[in-house]
Amino acid sequence: MNARLENRIRVFRAEHRLSQADLASSIGVSRKTISTIEVGRFVPSTIIALKIARHFGVPVEEIFSLKESQTEPHG
Repeated sequence: MNARLENRIRVFRAEHRLSQADLASSIGVSRKTISTIEVGRFVPSTIIALKIARHFGVPVEEIFSLKESQTEPHG
């Protein structure tokens, strides 16, 4: 079973009118880190994921979720 981490960072940023740079600065990472997390090229550490969730005042599960991929047959 493979799982892919999906996120709603872009949605939350848009709702709060934040740029990637604004969010990155507020949690102490680079803009590139936020960018690569948003597009799914980088899986954030637990600390970064929790900082992002805390910044928006929501549980981490509202921003991040696992999506199961159907690449392998079950059985």
